[in-house]
Amino acid sequence: MAIFDQSAPVKDGRITTLRHEKQTYSFPTYRTKEEWLARAKELRQHILVSTGLWPLPEKTPLNAHLFGRVEREGYTVEKVYFESYPGFFVTGNLYRPRGKPGPFPGLLSPHGHWRDGRLHNDERGSVPGRCINFARQGYVVFSYDMVGYNDSRQIGHHYGGPGENLWGLSLMGLQLWNSIRAVDFLCSLPDVDAERIACTGASGGGTQTFMLMAVDERVRVAAPVNMISAHFQGGCLCENAPNLRVHTFNVEIAALMAPRPLLLVSCTGDWTKNTPRVEFPAIQSIYRLFDAEDKVHWVQFAAEHNYNRDSREAVYAWFGRWLLGITDATRLREQPFEVEKREDLLVFADRDLPEEALDAEGLTRSRIAAAKQQLAALKPRDVAGLNRFREVMEPALRHTLGAAWPCPEALVVETRGRLERPAFAVERLQLGRRNQGDAIPALLYFPSEHPAPTAGVLVVHPQGKAALADLARGLPGPLVQRLLQQGWMVLTIDCFLTGEYLNLPPEARRDSKAKFFTTYNLTDTALRVQDILTSLAYLRSRKDTATVYLVGLEEAGLWCLLARGLAPEVARTVVDGAAFDTTNDDLFLQKLFVPGLRRAGDFRTAATLTAPQPLFLHHTEGVFQTDWMVDVYRAAGAESNLRIERGKATEEQIVNWLAEKG
Repeated sequence: MAIFDQSAPVKDGRITTLRHEKQTYSFPTYRTKEEWLARAKELRQHILVSTGLWPLPEKTPLNAHLFGRVEREGYTVEKVYFESYPGFFVTGNLYRPRGKPGPFPGLLSPHGHWRDGRLHNDERGSVPGRCINFARQGYVVFSYDMVGYNDSRQIGHHYGGPGENLWGLSLMGLQLWNSIRAVDFLCSLPDVDAERIACTGASGGGTQTFMLMAVDERVRVAAPVNMISAHFQGGCLCENAPNLRVHTFNVEIAALMAPRPLLLVSCTGDWTKNTPRVEFPAIQSIYRLFDAEDKVHWVQFAAEHNYNRDSREAVYAWFGRWLLGITDATRLREQPFEVEKREDLLVFADRDLPEEALDAEGLTRSRIAAAKQQLAALKPRDVAGLNRFREVMEPALRHTLGAAWPCPEALVVETRGRLERPAFAVERLQLGRRNQGDAIPALLYFPSEHPAPTAGVLVVHPQGKAALADLARGLPGPLVQRLLQQGWMVLTIDCFLTGEYLNLPPEARRDSKAKFFTTYNLTDTALRVQDILTSLAYLRSRKDTATVYLVGLEEAGLWCLLARGLAPEVARTVVDGAAFDTTNDDLFLQKLFVPGLRRAGDFRTAATLTAPQPLFLHHTEGVFQTDWMVDVYRAAGAESNLRIERGKATEEQIVNWLAEKG
């Protein structure tokens, strides 16, 4: 009877070990360029998915406005605003060389969390000062506002709660898109050489710099200043998009710049104090794979958090070398400058925002509508369309859920006892993945006459494996008995925070309300999806398993459908739709919260990735929307493989459908 004991709490590292922004992270070892390139592709996808930019939104017209030109010795300054999204404006100043022939390198200058934003000017950092000097040296420089600063006043610097996150909308994602469109803006100018684009910023502007350079290869040279650290990832909402650092951290993101020229500027008085001996060697190891060690460099100054003159001159020299062909740094010393009056730099100092400007609510509505339209355009209408959908949306669902199908070598299986009975045998197992800390309690039932190979059925219940057994008598429950009578093995599990997990004392459970929790940790739903994938992979890895089936009961049916979209080897799947209203965002927030899940297409994407394999969806009650999956199975020429029932299927119906041939 110990096999059925539910009293011991689960020792799962995903509960006891939480990631956070002030944790010290270690850089992985990459031994070959090919290994890194594969990781880099995944990382770029992950960043874009996490920031709500996969697939990339439509690049609508910028409708740029430049005005208020001021001419000074060696440079000019103009006021600029353009639309990154329809109705959302990026604002800033454009500094250009005067008296020099172009075309010139284009340079983006994002600012950090200075109180005055792009207008900040003191000894610790002068945003206008560096722009003036860069323009005199021969760059076209765009200095633009973070959201909520100076002229960017449509929404505050706190945009994005769980409701927005569900659709992949976040402050960080908005700022990254603004930066991508700022590159578009620079490249559209006739006096800018689109092959020579650079970016530099400090602190929060450093975060914008390395995020942009990670995903936009048009940035040819970069210098993130006083930001990249292995032990601090950023303390603002604009630096912590949901899901972003679940499986990575800033140093690895910064390494995506390789092999393009990168300068790491650090100081002794903030979190970049270890750059020479920690962050730089890690990033250098990636440049070494490209034989490009000369293209990455570090400097450090004895100072507090800054972008001061010493730091600026280091960047002048680095950019001059790679963009202007100037190797004599003395030619690029900072020259004295005088900053314009505030009102002469502010874009909307003497004019109103355009009438079409959206507020936060309007922006959210607009972006959700665009996401729906984009997904609808991808909906498969034939087999070729189905393949195209997989290419685009499988990464979206996979990175959103932070889940993956484990290879056999990654599985960890512990046998914790076996019970023999005349009608069946059962083993108590703990399943997991190597170096992941997960520990999934499981029971594996064998029929009395165990043919080999046979089918293996994973049955998932929201209350765990105890809901599928008669614990008092130590017997499998009715559904498991029916499956055993078919001659099949049956695996039942306790998904994350179900079953045996419930024996954990409250103080041992993870605090999902911790600061930036979802930036560094997967939600309960996402971890349950991973547990289902791990369990399916275990069944498939067994030599005595020829076929794998999946059955999700009650609310666990929803977890199973999401998992099935990422599971490559499941012959038949039965999903309880749990009368879930798939159009209701509030229900997703209450019962299935995963940041980005709606943006990734939720059950529509999962069902499309399942097609054309057999799928039985029941208990829809007319609120679980099925038109999409009906159309997709028809497009795949597999209408007979999809069964949909409004009511709840009986155990007999489930078993009979699994036993169908063809």
